[in-house]
Amino acid sequence: MADKPQSEIFTTGMATRRSVLGNAHVDRAEANKTEFDAPFQTLITEAAWGRVWSGTQWTKRERSMVTIALLAALGQDEEVAMHVRATANTGATAEDIREALMHVAIYAGVPAANHAFKIAKATLAEMAAAKA
Repeated sequence: MADKPQSEIFTTGMATRRSVLGNAHVDRAEANKTEFDAPFQTLITEAAWGRVWSGTQWTKRERSMVTIALLAALGQDEEVAMHVRATANTGATAEDIREALMHVAIYAGVPAANHAFKIAKATLAEMAAAKA
């Protein structure tokens, strides 16, 4: 797969992506990248991480809470767990996660929030066990 020169926004995005998700996660994603999904990986690195997550209007903590709420509302279970794990790097607390999911219950429905609470509880428990 031929690499093209990286843009400044890509470089910024990769730095933000690593700061939020951690090097191990990003290294796994990069190692699994193929010619087929390389354009998609570039897109999310530039758009999501280089523009949205690298913006200056919100903190990473605030972005983390909003992202968890949106993913929970959309039923994106794997992404919810990934972003709950990322709170170790964004500064969002378990209480922040709970409040985001309470908003999900009101604005997106109790079943979505209930399922996301289960995912968040399990993920937070895994994180605590790994710390111990």
